[in-house]
Amino acid sequence: MTGSSAEHRSGFACFVGRPNAGKSTLTNALVGSKVAITSSKPQTTRHAIRGIVHREDGQLILVDTPGLHRPRTLLGQRLNDVVHTTWAEVDVIGFCVPANEKIGPGDRFIADALRAVASRTPVIGVVTKTDVATRAQIAKQLVALEQLLDFAELVPVSAQDGFQLGELADLLVQRLPEGPQLYPDGELTEEPEQALVSELIREAALEGVRDELPHSIAVTIDEMLPRSDRDDILDVYAVVHVERPSQKGIILGHKGERLKVVGRQARQQIEALLGSKIYLDLHVKVTRDWQRDAKQLRRLGF
Repeated sequence: MTGSSAEHRSGFACFVGRPNAGKSTLTNALVGSKVAITSSKPQTTRHAIRGIVHREDGQLILVDTPGLHRPRTLLGQRLNDVVHTTWAEVDVIGFCVPANEKIGPGDRFIADALRAVASRTPVIGVVTKTDVATRAQIAKQLVALEQLLDFAELVPVSAQDGFQLGELADLLVQRLPEGPQLYPDGELTEEPEQALVSELIREAALEGVRDELPHSIAVTIDEMLPRSDRDDILDVYAVVHVERPSQKGIILGHKGERLKVVGRQARQQIEALLGSKIYLDLHVKVTRDWQRDAKQLRRLGF
């Protein structure tokens, strides 16, 4: 849609789905930049990260929520609260289901929860990861998804090879209210830099650790400031929080080798994000049972 007679639309959309349904990767692909961390581990996303898609006909602000799940801890409950709060505030919702995985109890749990909002907020069914599925699998998944909920639209996409990303963006923008830009051109996210930096460190710490560890990792930034004698280096002092001494050993690795790898990977990502040289000082701290402690959750930003 171009030309002066075109109506400009702006508003908010969010992707929901069970953990690891491809929501963060989809957000990054639509925005064209890494604003949401991605990992093969579930429960990677913990904050409603906003990515902004700028178009001539509209501005789409994507809110990337944690995966909705049956909570087992206070953290789990708070993550679910973030999801429900977000649903109440957006103009359109995309329900993501991977093309290569059968619809299961987790998907039905979300569909049941979405029924309450579907009457006032349009829900688009999104079959993700089509690049790793056959045409028959994709067709079967579309039929299965259609039976879960009364969707406004159904669309198969791939964030990896770009298949139908434009069509998905069109469908989302069409359902936004008419209005001016909400953010200036060029802005890709409203997340503060410190929040993005801590997420990139957590992403690096998540890589290659045991399955039970991701839920136990949190990262705080103690300090992030330009070096006093050099304006081309940013000093970042960060703490990786785990719940038990045995987990600290896993993160540190033999003679601290694993933490060095985490620091190196995180530093490269942060430098790419901020366009500046980074000195990263990384420590691991045992903050016992922080997922179940309301005071600790507050301190860690939840």
